[in-house]
Amino acid sequence: MKLTLSDAPYAGAPVVVLSAGLGGAGNYWLAQLSALEAHYQVVRYDQRGTGNNPATLADGYSMQDMATELHQALLAEGIPRFCLIGHALGALIGLQLALDYPQAISGLVLVNGWLRLNDHTLRCFRVRERLLAAGGAEAWVQAQPLFLYPADWMAAHAPRMEAEEALAHFQGSGNLLRRLAALKNADFSRRAQEIRCPTHIICARDDLLVPWTCSADLQATIPGSQLHVMERGAHACNITESEGFNTLLLDGLHSMLPVLTLAQKENL
Repeated sequence: MKLTLSDAPYAGAPVVVLSAGLGGAGNYWLAQLSALEAHYQVVRYDQRGTGNNPATLADGYSMQDMATELHQALLAEGIPRFCLIGHALGALIGLQLALDYPQAISGLVLVNGWLRLNDHTLRCFRVRERLLAAGGAEAWVQAQPLFLYPADWMAAHAPRMEAEEALAHFQGSGNLLRRLAALKNADFSRRAQEIRCPTHIICARDDLLVPWTCSADLQATIPGSQLHVMERGAHACNITESEGFNTLLLDGLHSMLPVLTLAQKENL
């Protein structure tokens, strides 16, 4: 699986891996790159079956598969230990990695994630599946922003909304439904308390797709985890409120990962 690695800002800089949601695209995190690359070596990737990692996913594709293929790809790049920053499905990949490969995880940042699929979120996905069945990829892509962004933000970013309706990035119905099935089947409610790595949780109170209370459940279950609730930003709060999000993200990372001060970097 192909990965995109930034240059390390200094020798031995901690590694952070960015994992997107159901869309799977590494470019989902563009608003975070400059803030992160000043302190960390950053790894992005298109999840298997999407973007520049094309594949036909098999029936029964699972969250364990997603975690294993990422772990193997990082080992192939000589990265045995890293912090995983995951959004929605990407947060579930982080939980799976922390359980299956605890020695590899230096920390987790879970953005609008959950322990198991909330009934409201399941209802949203059922509506979207019906749209896909009735209207195809075009209907799915046109509806997607409604679940990601606040209404006023969408109205103010009409050109971006039009660009996001392009079908070139669509992963294909088969892969999408198999990845969605893996998301639906994932349930960490019985094992999340086993996670021992530092964990920073961020959510948005106005998320239409995933209720913010799902993040509160994560915080209550993962020992020592910290929760920060953004009042605004919706499901894609890292995009719509990137400045505030990046501040929370860096504060959380700096509390979990050792980084060099400017004076220490100058003395290298």
